[in-house]
Amino acid sequence: MMKSLLNRFKNSHSFKDFYTDWIKTLKSTLLPLLTNSLSSSSPDPLLLSTQLDLLHKHFNSYFSALDLASNDDVSQLLFPDWRNPIEKPFLWLGDFHPYIFTNLLRSFFDDDDDDDVDSDECDDGKRFHSMGKAWNVWKCPDVSLGHIVEQMECGLRLMVPSIAARSRDAQAALVEKLGVGWREKGENFEVGEVIHELVDDMTCVFMDANRLRRSVLADIMGALNVYQAAIFFHSLAQFYVGFWDNKLLTQFNNSKLTLD
Repeated sequence: MMKSLLNRFKNSHSFKDFYTDWIKTLKSTLLPLLTNSLSSSSPDPLLLSTQLDLLHKHFNSYFSALDLASNDDVSQLLFPDWRNPIEKPFLWLGDFHPYIFTNLLRSFFDDDDDDDVDSDECDDGKRFHSMGKAWNVWKCPDVSLGHIVEQMECGLRLMVPSIAARSRDAQAALVEKLGVGWREKGENFEVGEVIHELVDDMTCVFMDANRLRRSVLADIMGALNVYQAAIFFHSLAQFYVGFWDNKLLTQFNNSKLTLD
């Protein structure tokens, strides 16, 4: 019901077109550049820094486009028919859950907990393995990434339930106002004003959720050195691009598996 009501104010500007082009640029241009740099036996930190800046700006352009699209038609983000079935279980209020960012970051240094690394091997984070394995740049004594991630996740534990509660409250208020209106006025009840309030409320909720995603990613970027950030953003880009792998989608569509 909520989707159909929101769609009453829908216009012709589709976010799907932007997302398709955004993923294409990420897959065909930015990700291969970073992959080539990380495949080098001795990556140039200045080149990595430049490529990271381009990649971070690309993600920020995505978040900015989400904000614009929510003002244009928030229903296409909250109820995205254009998302493929593999993406949808990972979505939270219109886009990927911010916990994905922190979980991805934590996976690198959690995987290295059993490795023995001398401090001499942490010089500028330049001890690394072949491409396809995480560089061993996560255990330098001057970097407490575990503590940083815990602080991020503490903030998420406060913000995520708060934003989700606002979404539930907006939907509950809609149902209550519609019920009262129909009981009092019947067929003469005009739902337009009530729907406008819902659209405004849900747009604000979505933009705050999107702001949280952008903030977490910026905090991660600021906490990492250039080598760590290169690994993180390379994996994050692979995560986004991977959902649109034709072979994976074909295998999923041909299987009987469903994701709810």
